[in-house]
Amino acid sequence: MMTETIDIEEEHMPGFFKKIPVSIEYGSGVYVWDEKGKRYLDFTAGWGVTSIGHSNEVIVKALTEQGKKIIQNPNSGLTYSPVRARLLKLLKGILPSGLTRLFFVNSGAEANDAAIKLARKATGRLDIISTFQSFHGRTIGTASATGQAKHRDKFKPLMPNYLFVNFGSLPDMERFMNKDIAAVILEPIQGEGGVNIPSQNYIKEVQAMCKANGSLLIIDEIQTGFYRTGPAFVSCTGGIHPDIMTMAKGIAGGFPFGAFAITEEVNRLLEPGDHGGTFCGNPLGCAVSCAVIEYLIENRVGEHVERIGEYAIDKSWVLKDKYPEIIKEVRGQGLLLLLEIADEKISADIMTGCLSQGLILNMIQGKCIRLLPALNITKEELDEGFNILEKVIDAAVPLYGED
Repeated sequence: MMTETIDIEEEHMPGFFKKIPVSIEYGSGVYVWDEKGKRYLDFTAGWGVTSIGHSNEVIVKALTEQGKKIIQNPNSGLTYSPVRARLLKLLKGILPSGLTRLFFVNSGAEANDAAIKLARKATGRLDIISTFQSFHGRTIGTASATGQAKHRDKFKPLMPNYLFVNFGSLPDMERFMNKDIAAVILEPIQGEGGVNIPSQNYIKEVQAMCKANGSLLIIDEIQTGFYRTGPAFVSCTGGIHPDIMTMAKGIAGGFPFGAFAITEEVNRLLEPGDHGGTFCGNPLGCAVSCAVIEYLIENRVGEHVERIGEYAIDKSWVLKDKYPEIIKEVRGQGLLLLLEIADEKISADIMTGCLSQGLILNMIQGKCIRLLPALNITKEELDEGFNILEKVIDAAVPLYGED
């Protein structure tokens, strides 16, 4: 049966996704099972999406109960929705101060695309500063804003008026600031670009530059948001006050959903018709998002992430110290972690070996293994994954390690 599934997908789906040879039929918590019944431990959470685990009962309940009421409003977002109002009120309690207006979308790329568009409208300027190694989406607008040539250059001509500076460099940012800059778009921690963490004052200093220049600060919290690094958002810490913040991934625990939030100041510069969307805050998505966020708050998941994140980073450093010729660097915060492997061949072999042992990992940048499991993962489940990882790396030492 699994072979048939793979054959059908290979025959009929486009070839721009290179897949791993496993067909997943169902999941529970941090585990998934393939069509043959083999169990895997998922250290990817669907790229940070299944934030409270697979098939969590609160999500299933929300889908079922809201699905029996209404899925999409008549006249779409032009009518009010009690579950959307509930979600707005819930989000207000965890958003960074100053972000008072929200709009719901379908994905992170859509949120970023809207943020850039509205920043240009609000300021009357065109240029957007982004950073090298950033990732903001795969639409033509957000691919143009992404600071990685492999995600941009093959799709030329790109959207114009994007400028790129080195992530973490305040002198670079200052050099590019001028009266044509509508906004700066930043990830507080670069995710797909390699889990790159800037200095503590970097975003706050960029914020000051933007304010002095009359530019807006867009913070992309699509991967870091909803307690992935510990706090609800990185922007809740260190005196950061974005003009626009984008969200997705963990916002609805696996249901396709996203949002962006803006300040009252930005809201006053926008007019009816400046943005919209057919599925903008559909009741089904709002109900699931409410269930997920309530779960995260009620179970103090942020505190858990801070504790277990420290444990996970310690485990990662133990592996690096034990296998310095294979693991070159460890980076991360909370449950957004990365092991930089010596080269792409070793990294690929580790990925394959872990898959055969029942551990699913995510590789980025060719040789970096990114760990972003469900936020409610237990210490025992984390140990299980690291034990598999250590076993596989240990087997690779005779091939790649020191003589």
